[in-house]
Amino acid sequence: MQSEVLKRPTSRVEKALLLMSLLTIGRGLAESNCTSRRCLAEMLINKGYLSQPQNENCTQPIQVPFIAYQTLSVDTKNLRLISRLEATILWKDPALQWDTSVYKFDQVVLPVNKVWTPELHVTNGILTTMQHSSRDLLASSNGTVKHKVIIHAEINCEINLFNYPFAADECPVAIHTWSNNGCGTQLELGEVKLVGASQGDWETNKVGFEKKGDDRDYITVELSLKATNHFITLVLPSILIIAADIVSFALPLGGGERNCFKVTLVLSFTMFLSILNAQLPGDSECSPIIRIHFCVCLILLVLSMLVSMLLTRVAQDGCLISRRCSKGSAPKNTGNKERGDEEIKADISVIQLTVPEDTQMLRRVVKFLEDFAAKEMETEHNRKFANTLDKIFFWFYFICGTVYVCVMNTMMVKQKCIVNHFEFWD
Repeated sequence: MQSEVLKRPTSRVEKALLLMSLLTIGRGLAESNCTSRRCLAEMLINKGYLSQPQNENCTQPIQVPFIAYQTLSVDTKNLRLISRLEATILWKDPALQWDTSVYKFDQVVLPVNKVWTPELHVTNGILTTMQHSSRDLLASSNGTVKHKVIIHAEINCEINLFNYPFAADECPVAIHTWSNNGCGTQLELGEVKLVGASQGDWETNKVGFEKKGDDRDYITVELSLKATNHFITLVLPSILIIAADIVSFALPLGGGERNCFKVTLVLSFTMFLSILNAQLPGDSECSPIIRIHFCVCLILLVLSMLVSMLLTRVAQDGCLISRRCSKGSAPKNTGNKERGDEEIKADISVIQLTVPEDTQMLRRVVKFLEDFAAKEMETEHNRKFANTLDKIFFWFYFICGTVYVCVMNTMMVKQKCIVNHFEFWD
Protein backbone atom coordinates (compact mmCIF):
# COMPACT_ATOMS: atom_id res chain seq x y z
CA MET A 1 0.00 0.00 0.00
CA GLN A 2 2.79 2.34 0.85
CA SER A 3 4.60 1.59 -2.42
CA GLU A 4 1.55 2.56 -4.46
CA VAL A 5 1.29 5.83 -2.52
CA LEU A 6 4.95 6.53 -3.19
CA LYS A 7 4.58 5.75 -6.90
CA ARG A 8 1.72 8.23 -7.40
CA PRO A 9 3.76 11.44 -6.76
CA THR A 10 6.50 10.12 -8.95
CA SER A 11 4.11 9.62 -11.85
CA ARG A 12 2.75 13.08 -11.30
CA VAL A 13 6.20 14.61 -11.57
CA GLU A 14 6.87 12.66 -14.72
CA LYS A 15 3.60 13.85 -16.16
CA ALA A 16 4.52 17.47 -15.40
CA LEU A 17 7.92 17.12 -16.98
CA LEU A 18 6.39 15.45 -19.99
CA LEU A 19 3.85 18.21 -20.31
CA MET A 20 6.53 20.92 -20.13
CA SER A 21 8.64 19.22 -22.75
CA LEU A 22 5.64 18.88 -25.03
CA LEU A 23 4.89 22.59 -24.63
CA THR A 24 8.48 23.49 -25.45
CA ILE A 25 8.52 21.29 -28.52
CA GLY A 26 5.20 22.71 -29.65
CA ARG A 27 6.44 26.23 -29.19
CA GLY A 28 9.59 25.45 -31.20
CA LEU A 29 7.53 23.92 -33.94
CA ALA A 30 5.26 26.96 -33.96
CA GLU A 31 8.27 29.28 -34.17
CA SER A 32 9.84 27.27 -36.93
CA ASN A 33 6.64 27.50 -38.85
CA CYS A 34 6.72 31.38 -38.57
CA THR A 35 8.07 32.73 -41.86
CA SER A 36 6.91 36.33 -41.67
CA ARG A 37 9.25 39.27 -42.20
CA ARG A 38 9.22 40.07 -38.49
CA CYS A 39 10.15 36.51 -37.58
CA LEU A 40 13.00 36.78 -40.07
CA ALA A 41 14.17 39.96 -38.38
CA GLU A 42 13.95 38.37 -34.93
CA MET A 43 15.91 35.36 -36.17
CA LEU A 44 18.70 37.61 -37.46
CA ILE A 45 18.69 39.71 -34.29
CA ASN A 46 18.97 36.63 -32.10
CA LYS A 47 22.21 35.73 -33.83
CA GLY A 48 23.75 38.69 -32.01
CA TYR A 49 26.63 39.33 -34.42
CA LEU A 50 27.97 42.71 -33.25
CA SER A 51 31.55 42.20 -34.41
CA GLN A 52 33.03 42.99 -37.81
CA PRO A 53 32.65 40.26 -40.44
CA GLN A 54 35.87 38.29 -40.52
CA ASN A 55 37.27 37.35 -43.93
CA GLU A 56 40.32 35.35 -44.84
CA ASN A 57 42.39 38.46 -45.59
CA CYS A 58 41.19 40.20 -42.38
CA THR A 59 39.94 43.23 -44.34
CA GLN A 60 36.29 44.13 -44.80
CA PRO A 61 35.48 46.23 -47.91
CA ILE A 62 33.14 49.14 -47.25
CA GLN A 63 31.50 50.72 -50.26
CA VAL A 64 30.50 54.39 -50.15
CA PRO A 65 28.60 54.83 -53.41
CA PHE A 66 27.31 58.32 -52.61
CA ILE A 67 28.15 61.24 -50.32
CA ALA A 68 26.16 64.47 -50.12
CA TYR A 69 28.58 67.22 -49.06
CA GLN A 70 27.60 70.62 -47.62
CA THR A 71 29.75 73.49 -46.32
CA LEU A 72 28.02 74.89 -43.26
CA SER A 73 30.40 77.78 -42.59
CA VAL A 74 34.00 78.96 -42.91
CA ASP A 75 35.73 80.48 -39.87
CA THR A 76 38.33 82.83 -41.40
CA LYS A 77 39.50 83.99 -37.97
CA ASN A 78 40.52 80.53 -36.74
CA LEU A 79 40.95 78.94 -40.20
CA ARG A 80 38.26 76.30 -39.75
CA LEU A 81 35.96 74.61 -42.26
CA ILE A 82 32.67 73.31 -40.81
CA SER A 83 31.17 70.62 -43.04
CA ARG A 84 28.27 68.16 -43.12
CA LEU A 85 28.49 64.84 -44.97
CA GLU A 86 25.62 62.40 -45.49
CA ALA A 87 27.07 59.09 -46.70
CA THR A 88 25.39 55.95 -48.02
CA ILE A 89 27.44 52.89 -47.01
CA LEU A 90 27.22 49.27 -48.17
CA TRP A 91 28.95 46.17 -46.83
CA LYS A 92 28.46 42.42 -46.92
CA ASP A 93 27.96 40.31 -43.80
CA PRO A 94 27.61 36.57 -44.59
CA ALA A 95 26.13 35.96 -41.14
CA LEU A 96 23.05 37.96 -42.12
CA GLN A 97 22.14 35.81 -45.11
CA TRP A 98 18.96 33.68 -45.16
CA ASP A 99 17.31 31.08 -47.31
CA THR A 100 14.71 32.70 -49.52
CA SER A 101 12.94 29.36 -49.89
CA VAL A 102 12.07 29.52 -46.17
CA TYR A 103 11.76 33.29 -45.76
CA LYS A 104 10.42 34.56 -49.05
CA PHE A 105 11.71 38.09 -48.68
CA ASP A 106 14.65 39.78 -50.34
CA GLN A 107 15.03 42.57 -47.75
CA VAL A 108 14.37 43.10 -44.08
CA VAL A 109 14.68 46.04 -41.68
CA LEU A 110 16.95 45.55 -38.66
CA PRO A 111 17.73 47.79 -35.67
CA VAL A 112 21.04 49.52 -36.15
CA ASN A 113 22.17 48.81 -32.58
CA LYS A 114 21.75 45.03 -33.07
CA VAL A 115 24.06 44.78 -36.07
CA TRP A 116 27.69 45.71 -36.60
CA THR A 117 28.10 48.96 -38.55
CA PRO A 118 31.33 50.61 -39.77
CA GLU A 119 32.49 54.04 -38.64
CA LEU A 120 33.73 56.83 -40.91
CA HIS A 121 36.22 59.41 -39.66
CA VAL A 122 37.68 62.67 -40.99
CA THR A 123 41.46 62.52 -40.69
CA ASN A 124 42.08 66.27 -40.53
CA GLY A 125 38.99 66.96 -38.44
CA ILE A 126 39.52 68.68 -35.10
CA LEU A 127 36.06 67.67 -33.96
CA THR A 128 34.16 64.90 -35.80
CA THR A 129 30.83 63.34 -34.86
CA MET A 130 29.12 60.52 -36.76
CA GLN A 131 25.48 59.69 -36.16
CA HIS A 132 23.07 57.30 -37.82
CA SER A 133 20.52 58.88 -40.09
CA SER A 134 17.86 56.48 -38.68
CA ARG A 135 17.47 53.82 -36.02
CA ASP A 136 17.13 51.07 -38.65
CA LEU A 137 19.09 49.72 -41.58
CA LEU A 138 18.27 47.54 -44.56
CA ALA A 139 19.60 43.97 -44.95
CA SER A 140 19.34 41.84 -48.09
CA SER A 141 19.10 38.07 -48.45
CA ASN A 142 22.62 37.83 -49.88
CA GLY A 143 24.09 39.48 -46.74
CA THR A 144 24.41 42.99 -48.17
CA VAL A 145 23.65 45.71 -45.62
CA LYS A 146 22.76 49.29 -46.60
CA HIS A 147 22.78 52.22 -44.24
CA LYS A 148 23.17 56.03 -44.08
CA VAL A 149 25.29 58.04 -41.66
CA ILE A 150 25.68 61.78 -41.09
CA ILE A 151 29.10 63.26 -40.27
CA HIS A 152 29.63 66.74 -38.82
CA ALA A 153 33.27 67.79 -38.97
CA GLU A 154 35.20 70.88 -37.94
CA ILE A 155 38.22 70.69 -40.21
CA ASN A 156 41.57 72.34 -39.67
CA CYS A 157 42.10 73.85 -43.12
CA GLU A 158 44.95 76.30 -43.69
CA ILE A 159 42.82 78.47 -45.96
CA ASN A 160 44.90 80.64 -48.26
CA LEU A 161 43.80 84.19 -47.38
CA PHE A 162 46.65 86.00 -49.12
CA ASN A 163 44.26 87.49 -51.70
CA TYR A 164 41.61 88.45 -49.14
CA PRO A 165 38.94 89.72 -49.92
CA PHE A 166 39.42 88.02 -53.31
CA ALA A 167 40.39 84.74 -51.66
CA ALA A 168 39.84 81.32 -53.22
CA ASP A 169 41.31 77.99 -52.17
CA GLU A 170 40.90 74.21 -52.07
CA CYS A 171 40.50 72.34 -48.79
CA PRO A 172 40.82 68.55 -48.42
CA VAL A 173 38.33 66.57 -46.32
CA ALA A 174 40.16 63.29 -45.70
CA ILE A 175 37.89 60.29 -45.02
CA HIS A 176 39.06 57.01 -43.52
CA THR A 177 37.87 54.00 -41.52
CA TRP A 178 39.58 51.97 -38.84
CA SER A 179 42.36 49.59 -39.87
CA ASN A 180 45.43 48.24 -38.14
CA ASN A 181 48.21 45.94 -39.36
CA GLY A 182 46.30 44.87 -42.41
CA CYS A 183 43.05 44.19 -40.55
CA GLY A 184 39.97 46.35 -40.34
CA THR A 185 38.00 48.03 -43.09
CA GLN A 186 38.82 49.46 -46.49
CA LEU A 187 36.88 52.25 -48.23
CA GLU A 188 35.70 52.11 -51.82
CA LEU A 189 34.44 55.57 -52.69
CA GLY A 190 31.98 56.32 -55.45
CA GLU A 191 30.36 59.71 -56.12
CA VAL A 192 30.14 62.96 -54.16
CA LYS A 193 27.52 65.61 -54.75
CA LEU A 194 27.48 69.24 -53.61
CA VAL A 195 24.48 70.37 -51.57
CA GLY A 196 23.88 74.04 -50.65
CA ALA A 197 26.74 75.74 -52.52
CA SER A 198 26.31 79.20 -50.98
CA GLN A 199 26.71 79.68 -47.23
CA GLY A 200 27.34 83.16 -45.79
CA ASP A 201 30.32 85.01 -47.25
CA TRP A 202 31.81 81.86 -48.78
CA GLU A 203 30.69 79.85 -51.77
CA THR A 204 31.53 76.21 -52.50
CA ASN A 205 32.24 75.96 -56.21
CA LYS A 206 33.07 72.29 -56.65
CA VAL A 207 33.65 69.03 -54.77
CA GLY A 208 35.21 65.78 -55.94
CA PHE A 209 36.98 62.63 -54.78
CA GLU A 210 40.78 62.54 -55.00
CA LYS A 211 43.48 60.11 -53.95
CA LYS A 212 46.90 60.68 -52.41
CA GLY A 213 48.78 57.45 -52.64
CA ASP A 214 47.00 54.10 -52.62
CA ASP A 215 45.12 54.30 -49.35
CA ARG A 216 44.50 58.02 -48.75
CA ASP A 217 41.12 59.25 -49.95
CA TYR A 218 39.84 62.76 -49.59
CA ILE A 219 37.23 65.17 -50.90
CA THR A 220 38.55 68.30 -52.60
CA VAL A 221 36.40 71.32 -51.69
CA GLU A 222 36.89 74.40 -53.86
CA LEU A 223 35.97 77.57 -51.96
CA SER A 224 35.77 81.21 -52.99
CA LEU A 225 34.96 84.32 -50.98
CA LYS A 226 32.20 86.65 -52.12
CA ALA A 227 34.34 89.74 -52.56
CA THR A 228 31.62 92.37 -53.06
CA ASN A 229 30.68 92.84 -49.42
CA HIS A 230 34.27 92.86 -48.12
CA PHE A 231 35.49 95.14 -50.91
CA ILE A 232 32.80 97.69 -50.04
CA THR A 233 33.43 97.54 -46.29
CA LEU A 234 37.22 97.17 -46.25
CA VAL A 235 39.06 98.16 -49.44
CA LEU A 236 36.84 100.91 -50.81
CA PRO A 237 36.81 103.08 -47.61
CA SER A 238 40.62 103.00 -47.45
CA ILE A 239 40.87 104.09 -51.11
CA LEU A 240 38.37 106.90 -50.53
CA ILE A 241 40.26 108.15 -47.47
CA ILE A 242 43.50 108.28 -49.49
CA ALA A 243 41.64 110.14 -52.26
CA ALA A 244 40.28 112.66 -49.73
CA ASP A 245 43.80 113.18 -48.41
CA ILE A 246 45.07 113.90 -51.92
CA VAL A 247 42.26 116.40 -52.59
CA SER A 248 43.02 118.14 -49.28
CA PHE A 249 46.11 119.69 -50.92
CA ALA A 250 43.68 122.16 -52.48
CA LEU A 251 43.35 123.81 -49.06
CA PRO A 252 45.80 126.66 -48.36
CA LEU A 253 48.81 126.11 -46.14
CA GLY A 254 48.04 129.07 -43.91
CA GLY A 255 45.22 129.17 -41.42
CA GLY A 256 45.52 125.57 -40.21
CA GLU A 257 42.46 124.20 -42.05
CA ARG A 258 44.50 121.71 -44.04
CA ASN A 259 46.40 120.43 -41.00
CA CYS A 260 43.19 119.97 -39.02
CA PHE A 261 41.60 118.09 -41.90
CA LYS A 262 44.60 115.75 -42.28
CA VAL A 263 44.70 115.04 -38.55
CA THR A 264 40.98 114.20 -38.73
CA LEU A 265 41.64 111.78 -41.61
CA VAL A 266 44.40 110.00 -39.65
CA LEU A 267 42.20 109.64 -36.58
CA SER A 268 39.26 108.46 -38.70
CA PHE A 269 41.39 105.80 -40.39
CA THR A 270 42.74 104.64 -37.04
CA MET A 271 39.21 104.28 -35.69
CA PHE A 272 38.25 102.49 -38.91
CA LEU A 273 41.01 99.92 -38.36
CA SER A 274 40.15 99.35 -34.71
CA ILE A 275 36.48 98.76 -35.54
CA LEU A 276 37.25 96.35 -38.39
CA ASN A 277 39.93 94.45 -36.49
CA ALA A 278 37.38 91.79 -35.53
CA GLN A 279 36.42 91.28 -39.18
CA LEU A 280 39.95 90.91 -40.50
CA PRO A 281 41.00 87.29 -41.17
CA GLY A 282 43.38 85.38 -38.98
CA ASP A 283 47.06 85.01 -39.76
CA SER A 284 48.20 81.93 -41.66
CA GLU A 285 51.12 80.66 -43.75
CA CYS A 286 50.24 83.29 -46.34
CA SER A 287 49.35 86.38 -44.34
CA PRO A 288 46.50 88.42 -45.89
CA ILE A 289 47.94 91.19 -48.03
CA ILE A 290 45.12 93.49 -46.92
CA ARG A 291 46.97 93.96 -43.60
CA ILE A 292 49.94 95.37 -45.51
CA HIS A 293 47.52 97.53 -47.50
CA PHE A 294 46.08 99.10 -44.36
CA CYS A 295 49.58 99.61 -42.94
CA VAL A 296 50.75 101.42 -46.10
CA CYS A 297 47.60 103.57 -46.16
CA LEU A 298 48.20 104.65 -42.56
CA ILE A 299 51.86 105.46 -43.33
CA LEU A 300 50.82 107.56 -46.33
CA LEU A 301 48.26 109.49 -44.30
CA VAL A 302 50.70 110.18 -41.45
CA LEU A 303 53.46 111.19 -43.88
CA SER A 304 51.12 113.57 -45.68
CA MET A 305 50.07 115.12 -42.36
CA LEU A 306 53.67 115.63 -41.21
CA VAL A 307 54.76 117.15 -44.52
CA SER A 308 51.81 119.53 -44.44
CA MET A 309 52.74 120.66 -40.92
CA LEU A 310 56.38 121.20 -41.89
CA LEU A 311 55.44 123.17 -45.01
CA THR A 312 53.17 125.34 -42.89
CA ARG A 313 56.19 126.16 -40.75
CA VAL A 314 58.28 126.92 -43.84
CA ALA A 315 55.57 129.23 -45.17
CA GLN A 316 55.60 131.25 -41.97
CA ASP A 317 59.29 131.37 -40.98
CA GLY A 318 61.21 130.17 -44.02
CA CYS A 319 62.77 127.25 -42.14
CA LEU A 320 61.70 124.07 -40.33
CA ILE A 321 62.99 124.57 -36.76
CA SER A 322 62.18 127.72 -34.81
CA ARG A 323 65.56 127.95 -33.04
CA ARG A 324 67.42 127.90 -36.31
CA CYS A 325 65.11 130.61 -37.59
CA SER A 326 65.71 132.79 -34.54
CA LYS A 327 69.49 132.30 -34.71
CA GLY A 328 69.56 133.13 -38.38
CA SER A 329 67.42 136.22 -38.08
CA ALA A 330 68.84 137.59 -34.84
CA PRO A 331 72.10 139.00 -36.29
CA LYS A 332 70.25 140.62 -39.16
CA ASN A 333 67.90 142.45 -36.77
CA THR A 334 70.79 143.44 -34.49
CA GLY A 335 72.73 144.90 -37.38
CA ASN A 336 69.77 146.95 -38.52
CA LYS A 337 69.21 148.16 -35.00
CA GLU A 338 72.87 149.12 -34.55
CA ARG A 339 72.92 150.83 -37.94
CA GLY A 340 69.78 152.78 -37.02
CA ASP A 341 71.26 153.78 -33.68
CA GLU A 342 74.42 154.95 -35.39
CA GLU A 343 72.44 157.04 -37.84
CA ILE A 344 70.40 158.50 -35.02
CA LYS A 345 73.55 159.21 -33.05
CA ALA A 346 75.18 160.72 -36.13
CA ASP A 347 72.16 162.86 -36.72
CA ILE A 348 72.12 163.90 -33.12
CA SER A 349 75.83 164.61 -32.94
CA VAL A 350 76.24 166.33 -36.27
CA ILE A 351 73.08 168.24 -36.95
CA GLN A 352 71.36 168.13 -33.67
CA LEU A 353 70.64 171.83 -33.72
CA THR A 354 69.63 172.26 -37.32
CA VAL A 355 67.20 169.24 -37.90
CA PRO A 356 63.76 169.61 -36.40
CA GLU A 357 62.14 166.89 -34.31
CA ASP A 358 59.41 166.23 -36.90
CA THR A 359 62.03 165.24 -39.44
CA GLN A 360 63.58 162.71 -37.07
CA MET A 361 60.12 161.19 -36.43
CA LEU A 362 59.51 161.00 -40.17
CA ARG A 363 62.79 159.14 -40.69
CA ARG A 364 61.80 156.61 -38.05
CA VAL A 365 58.44 156.08 -39.71
CA VAL A 366 60.11 155.59 -43.09
CA LYS A 367 62.57 153.14 -41.54
CA PHE A 368 59.71 151.19 -39.95
CA LEU A 369 57.84 151.03 -43.23
CA GLU A 370 60.96 149.85 -45.05
CA ASP A 371 61.52 147.10 -42.46
CA PHE A 372 57.85 146.09 -42.69
CA ALA A 373 58.02 145.94 -46.47
CA ALA A 374 61.20 143.85 -46.29
CA LYS A 375 59.53 141.50 -43.86
CA GLU A 376 56.49 141.20 -46.11
CA MET A 377 58.74 140.43 -49.06
CA GLU A 378 60.54 137.78 -47.02
CA THR A 379 57.21 136.27 -45.92
CA GLU A 380 55.97 136.24 -49.50
CA HIS A 381 59.19 134.58 -50.61
CA ASN A 382 58.80 131.94 -47.89
CA ARG A 383 55.19 131.37 -48.89
CA LYS A 384 56.09 130.93 -52.56
CA PHE A 385 58.90 128.55 -51.64
CA ALA A 386 56.55 126.52 -49.43
CA ASN A 387 53.89 126.44 -52.16
CA THR A 388 56.47 125.19 -54.66
CA LEU A 389 57.49 122.39 -52.30
CA ASP A 390 53.82 121.69 -51.67
CA LYS A 391 53.11 121.28 -55.38
CA ILE A 392 56.09 118.98 -55.82
CA PHE A 393 54.99 116.81 -52.91
CA PHE A 394 51.40 116.81 -54.17
CA TRP A 395 52.34 115.39 -57.55
CA PHE A 396 54.73 112.95 -55.94
CA TYR A 397 52.02 111.85 -53.49
CA PHE A 398 49.37 111.67 -56.22
CA ILE A 399 51.53 109.55 -58.54
CA CYS A 400 52.73 107.23 -55.76
CA GLY A 401 49.22 106.83 -54.33
CA THR A 402 47.70 106.04 -57.73
CA VAL A 403 50.43 103.54 -58.61
CA TYR A 404 50.16 101.93 -55.19
CA VAL A 405 46.38 101.47 -55.39
CA CYS A 406 46.65 99.90 -58.86
CA VAL A 407 49.51 97.59 -57.85
CA MET A 408 47.87 96.56 -54.58
CA ASN A 409 44.53 95.71 -56.19
CA THR A 410 46.33 93.76 -58.92
CA MET A 411 48.23 91.79 -56.30
CA MET A 412 45.04 91.09 -54.36
CA VAL A 413 43.45 89.61 -57.45
CA LYS A 414 46.30 87.89 -59.29
CA GLN A 415 49.16 87.21 -56.86
CA LYS A 416 49.23 83.63 -55.58
CA CYS A 417 50.61 82.05 -52.44
CA ILE A 418 51.11 78.29 -52.03
CA VAL A 419 49.90 76.52 -48.90
CA ASN A 420 50.51 72.86 -48.05
CA HIS A 421 47.10 71.47 -47.07
CA PHE A 422 48.39 67.92 -46.45
CA GLU A 423 50.61 68.51 -43.44
CA PHE A 424 48.40 66.22 -41.38
CA TRP A 425 49.55 63.35 -43.63
CA ASP A 426 53.11 64.47 -44.30
